[in-house]
Amino acid sequence: MSAVSPRSFPDRYGQDVLSSPAPSHHRRAPQAADVPAQRDLVVEEASSGFTGAIVRLEKIAGELVVELEDGRGRRRGFPMGPGFMIDGRPVRLVPPQRAAAAAPARQRSASGSVYVQGAKARTARASRIWVEGKHDAELVQKVWGHDLRIEGVVVEMLDGADNLAERVRDFAPGPGRRLGVLVDHLVKGSKETRLAEETMRLPGARGNVLILGHPYVDVWQAVRPARVGLQAWPHVPRGTDIKVGTLRALGWPHAEQADIAEGWQRILSTVRSYADVEPTLSGRIEELIDWVTTES
Repeated sequence: MSAVSPRSFPDRYGQDVLSSPAPSHHRRAPQAADVPAQRDLVVEEASSGFTGAIVRLEKIAGELVVELEDGRGRRRGFPMGPGFMIDGRPVRLVPPQRAAAAAPARQRSASGSVYVQGAKARTARASRIWVEGKHDAELVQKVWGHDLRIEGVVVEMLDGADNLAERVRDFAPGPGRRLGVLVDHLVKGSKETRLAEETMRLPGARGNVLILGHPYVDVWQAVRPARVGLQAWPHVPRGTDIKVGTLRALGWPHAEQADIAEGWQRILSTVRSYADVEPTLSGRIEELIDWVTTES
């Protein structure tokens, strides 16, 4: 069985945008009512259409996050507040009244794991996680940096997937020296999928290398578009650099490399926790961390 695992979970739906107030003879948009975020309450997150029961309420990176679980057992976290619906009516989720008197919740890291106050970084393992480029590495470090330090996992850059097989051969993976790789655009028929399959045929790769990926051409698109005020990331025509095309569509400067760097930092600054990253990325990172920290 191959360790290449491209996955995609379509969970992007449209959302009406309310413009200026309607004239008095039109029906007014319903006002969002405040509803306590009680466990097992079923709500819909309006921008994604994800519907589930509330299973957890936590403070992550200074912000309250509500975690929902749908009927298939999939979980997603969303910032508490407006943007939810119950029976088709907009609601604003607010902390339960009893939360004020309850015992303080354990502090959580940006990834949702328990934050270990004052813990020293573990000595680096021989196992590694590789990502394609600088932006991938910065996003992973921002959300999962605490977990990586605690576990002693080093994240390194590939500078693209074209040299993946050569790098894996030089790394010489084996028992106690595992390798987890995150690849962009790991979908059926893509160049990245072909390179991943070739790499997994190398001697010593099977059982010691795990290659996972997300469906996006660039990791920028793994940040939830709502974080920059969009319903969906813009379509960039084939032949146009994905970063340049994205910045142009956003109306941000895009003529120079410095503009691209600044644009990414603006996007990255909106990411506060795993709730701001699509599960098609966050789930893969969690799997890779588990892979390289499990003894083979």
